Amino acid sequence: MKLSIIIVNYNVAYFLEQCLQSVYIALKTIDAEVFVVDNNSVDNSVEMLQVKFPEVQLIQNRENVGFSKANNQAIRLAKGEYILLLNPDTVVESDTFEKIISFMDATPDAGGLGTKMVNGRGEFLPESKRSLPVPTVAFYKIFGLSALFKKSKRFGKYHLSYLDPDEINSVEILAGAFMLLRKSVLDSIGLLDEDYFMYGEDIDLSYRITKAGYKNYYFPKTRIIHYKGESTKKSSINYVFVFYRAMQIFAKKHFSQKNAILFNIMINTAIYLRAFFSIAKRLFLKILVPLLDYILIYAGVLEIAFYWEHSVLMARESSFSNVYMFLILPVYAFIWTLFIYFAKGYKKPVSISRVNQGVIGGTIFILLVYSLLGEDLRFSRAIILFGAVWTFFCTNILRYIIGKLNIKSYPIGERHNNRILIIGDEQETSRVSLLLSMTTIKSEFIGFINPVVSEPKNPYFIGNITQLKDIITIYQIGEVIFCGKNMTAKEIINYMSNLQDTTLEYKIAPPESSYVIGSNSINTSHDIYMLDINSIGRKENQQRKRIFDVFFSLVCFIFYPILIFFVKRKKMFFHNIISCLTGKKTWVGYTPLTTDSQQDSLPLLRKSVLFSADALNLERYNDDIIEHVNSLYARNYKLLGDIHIILKEFRNLGR
Repeated sequence: MKLSIIIVNYNVAYFLEQCLQSVYIALKTIDAEVFVVDNNSVDNSVEMLQVKFPEVQLIQNRENVGFSKANNQAIRLAKGEYILLLNPDTVVESDTFEKIISFMDATPDAGGLGTKMVNGRGEFLPESKRSLPVPTVAFYKIFGLSALFKKSKRFGKYHLSYLDPDEINSVEILAGAFMLLRKSVLDSIGLLDEDYFMYGEDIDLSYRITKAGYKNYYFPKTRIIHYKGESTKKSSINYVFVFYRAMQIFAKKHFSQKNAILFNIMINTAIYLRAFFSIAKRLFLKILVPLLDYILIYAGVLEIAFYWEHSVLMARESSFSNVYMFLILPVYAFIWTLFIYFAKGYKKPVSISRVNQGVIGGTIFILLVYSLLGEDLRFSRAIILFGAVWTFFCTNILRYIIGKLNIKSYPIGERHNNRILIIGDEQETSRVSLLLSMTTIKSEFIGFINPVVSEPKNPYFIGNITQLKDIITIYQIGEVIFCGKNMTAKEIINYMSNLQDTTLEYKIAPPESSYVIGSNSINTSHDIYMLDINSIGRKENQQRKRIFDVFFSLVCFIFYPILIFFVKRKKMFFHNIISCLTGKKTWVGYTPLTTDSQQDSLPLLRKSVLFSADALNLERYNDDIIEHVNSLYARNYKLLGDIHIILKEFRNLGR
């Protein structure tokens, strides 16, 4: 057997599914086996594997044994001439395995190989190639000299940034995300060191390969997507401690006592510096907007008070006291800021409506306290009212400016740009747009383009792949979703890399999956659109649906004289109210087919007023698409989905 692929998984079923699909496409001409070692996941990873990838050799651990030990479990069973340690948050190109095996066969001194990695935006990841973190190299890295002098052979050694990322080179350290190893070398030097729970084991193994007289090669003639880019982890305090503790284990094991002591001093310094700056940065970002709100509110209210004093009070031979100007007004500003916080106006993504609710609540509270004070303590109700107007204005303007600056750490609303472009054929774009409609994602615009230029133009598509750049510009697209069924990983990576537009988000929709995957980080779950398995056939969902039918029917019955002005076919609307109330119908259900073939395979539902397909405009699609719509509705039922359909199709409640 030529190749054994080992993937260690822990609670990332959505990434694992996509990874395995790309792996099996790339294995078509190779004699290989695939191991997945699951470290006690609770996210249905094992169930997904058993249903979708029964050919995988699965090792189930009853606890999280760590990366090194899990890999070793599979390596001991592997039969391949080469062992590939592969992260689940990766996507490989269709010719990746052919190219790396061919290179290793032709390079007998190669003990290990890594490849060119790009993140979820198609940007090169510098950790694709690294050198050994000896004390001097670690010093340059820790204190930022490697970032300042990237092209310097001395200072840029950590990531070997002076080497061309598109040229093959011998390197010291391979990245654990994609690590191809010669099995005979592993038999000689030993397996992964299980003292490393996470991080550092790739450095240790790479170093032992070179000590045994072999070379590690950086091979950029093929690429992988690696979602967990190093830049996405640096701000994590836990990462700082775990990674640098791993470096301490490495130093103790491989360096002389003198160098190990020096290295550990630098490592400890780095740990506490990084932790301090990480905490300081997070605290600063957390209080920055509330602080700006407070300053703007107080400055504005103070200016209003000065104006009122000079324009109104002085004419009456009166003025505000210093206590009012510099104690009471700051308290007003603090109360408005505090009520914005209570209304969750600082929760991300930021909701303008919550901010305004906080301003209203703060104003009411200030007026209420004002009314309870004695006459001698009541200064000016006008200042409160004008101050409230100013607070509305300045807080909204501040968030408008932040939104325009497109600051990712402080998103305003659902998304900065929710204009989505889906690249795929008619069937796949329909499926993906349906997936999006059944999540909480609210899109302003969804456009389709065909990845195949020679295909006849579909009137519902806005163009083809050759027009991609123009379409993104003209339609002001903020997010591109590639359909994995219609495009190879190489094509997807090429388009991401060629566009190099930092304002665009990229995602991949794996075939026959309920996930649309994106982001630079495996930890950024909000960038993954997913549907949880929640069958309509479950007893609690049936009960929830029936209770809603009765409740909504009663509401419609009570307000029928008003609602008839908003509904077509008024008599039928009343008939539907009674039918849903008595249980003869349900308000939302399956979309009817021209044949009844599929209905037996789905949980039974009553005849419905509105249909699952009403979530989208699906009139143009055939029964295959409608069957898929009904299947998704049954498999991933949400009461909010029914409410969304009712609100969208309210005029058709008399259908």
